[in-house]
Amino acid sequence: MPSSSPESAAEACRFGSAASTQTDLAAAITEAGEGALAALDGQAADLVFVFLAAAYGAASRSAFETLGDRLAAGCLIGTTAESVLANDTEYERQPAVAVWAAHLPRASLAAFALDYAQTPDGGCFQGWPDDLAWPEDATLLLLADPFTFPVDAFLNRLAEDQPNLPVIGGMASGGNHPGSNTLVLNQQTYDAGAVGVLIGGDIRVRPLVSQGCRPIGRPLVVTRAENNMVIELGGQPAFTHLQTLYGELDEHDRELMRHSLHLGRVASEYQDHFQQGDFLVRNVLGADPETGVVAVGDQIRTGQTVQFHLRDANTATDDLQQLLHRQGRSRPEGCLVFTCNGRGSRLFSEPNHDAACLQEVLGPIPTAGFFAQGEIGPIGRQNCLHGFTASLALFGRK
Repeated sequence: MPSSSPESAAEACRFGSAASTQTDLAAAITEAGEGALAALDGQAADLVFVFLAAAYGAASRSAFETLGDRLAAGCLIGTTAESVLANDTEYERQPAVAVWAAHLPRASLAAFALDYAQTPDGGCFQGWPDDLAWPEDATLLLLADPFTFPVDAFLNRLAEDQPNLPVIGGMASGGNHPGSNTLVLNQQTYDAGAVGVLIGGDIRVRPLVSQGCRPIGRPLVVTRAENNMVIELGGQPAFTHLQTLYGELDEHDRELMRHSLHLGRVASEYQDHFQQGDFLVRNVLGADPETGVVAVGDQIRTGQTVQFHLRDANTATDDLQQLLHRQGRSRPEGCLVFTCNGRGSRLFSEPNHDAACLQEVLGPIPTAGFFAQGEIGPIGRQNCLHGFTASLALFGRK
């Protein structure tokens, strides 16, 4: 799938994407790569992403090691994954290769591989280039191994050092133990850590994070909390609010509340009104009617504003569509998708849900991505690691 702007060939950004399901991995890489690069109309591929299904098994690592010989690119980055997607199709749990290529003549690209190490002074992220500059309005695209790279700690560090930097990406999937995933950066493969590319210059990369949830009830202030335990909301036991809320719901939402209940905490308290999308949503792990405590998969602080949420397939569809429609006239020219491996056919009854939705609302647009074991994207100005989320990087002109 090709895309280009109406500028001169030398100045226009161009994007291409393609997939192959050939069982021979070398042939699949060649087919997908040629399809994506052909859409650039002979212009150089400044940035290439490759997503390679874990179904290829042990052959994946050796194939990644020769990617640079097969796909000419200024910067090549990729990961193995449980499932991949390209354009309007999701290739779930089957052999498939997705390649996304971009010609970005006015962009600055700085790629790096990071690892995490414990030092006498604490944890340390190593691998930053010595000459790394942080362009204004830059975006970081990140692929990381879930077993060896503490993304939450990394995002917290970046929040201190680069508070205005959006981070978009996903955690490698398909492997079930340390060393079983493979990341690639140019000619080098890694079975741990993270690879990333910092994009600046005259290109805009907009994040879009669809958490697939809708709020129920009303926003409440946490008046007592300890670690991940919400003890009181608005001066009353948290469980009391759950009981009251349950009685106000219809039977459909009551059923969702029994197995798909979440708590959202406001990403930014500096606003008067809160709506869907303003909350960082986390799972409710349990509730104790005797103590009145509600346990959440996040650290909760006294004084935060929170609201209970529900998630199901219909809500996830509506949320993604609404966020895509909000793009208005700023139609992107290329897109990378990092969707949860709990979405797809595990959540939706129809195939190709996220990929097809994107194309229906914004397409045709060259798109590629993978099903991640955790998705990275900002809520408000806070970069977060998510679950059951679709995190998108939308490329367009400033």
